[in-house]
Amino acid sequence: MSCIVKSDTQPRIATIAIAKLIVTAVVVLLASSSNLYAADATAQVQLNVAKAGPRAVESLTERGILRDYRFAWMSMAQALEFNTVDPLEGPFAGEAKKWLRETVANQQRSGISQRYMNQNHQLEAVFYAPEGDVMELHDTAEYQLQVSDGGKLIHDEHVIVHYVILMTPAADQWVIRQLQAVPQF
Repeated sequence: MSCIVKSDTQPRIATIAIAKLIVTAVVVLLASSSNLYAADATAQVQLNVAKAGPRAVESLTERGILRDYRFAWMSMAQALEFNTVDPLEGPFAGEAKKWLRETVANQQRSGISQRYMNQNHQLEAVFYAPEGDVMELHDTAEYQLQVSDGGKLIHDEHVIVHYVILMTPAADQWVIRQLQAVPQF
C-alpha cells in the first residue's frame, strides 16, 4: 500500500526562491542606480569662515555647510547630466531650485546634457546673519564641463566660475536658495 503524503515544502521552496530572486533584483537595481547617479562623486569643497560676520560661524554649522554644499553640487551635477529634477528636491529651494528646474526642462527639450567633473570649490563665508537664518558665501569653482547632444560630446572645457550663494537652514540641513554666477567678487 502506498501512502501519499501531502507536503507543503515545495511551495515553501518556491517562495524562498522567489524571495531570493526579488532580493537579488533589488540589490542589482540599487547598485546600478547608485552608478547612474555617481556623475562625479569627487566634489571637493574647502570653506573659509574667517571673514564671516556679523555672527561667528559655529563649528557644527561649518560642518553642515560643507556637507550640504558638497551634496548640492553633486545633486546638481546629477540633475544636469541625466536631465532629471529628482536630485534637486532636497538641497535647493527658492530661486535656485526654480532656475535649475527650468534648466533641466530646457535640456530635456533640446536633448542637451551637461557633465560637471573634477569639481573643486573654494568657498568663503562673507555674511552670517545675527539670527543664524541666512549665510552668504562666495565660491570660486573650478571644474571640467562637458556638454553632450544626444550622447555625443560637443563641448569640453575647463572652467573657473565665481558664484554668490545664499544658504538657509531647513529642517535638518542647509539649502541653497540663490546661486548666481558673477564675473568677480
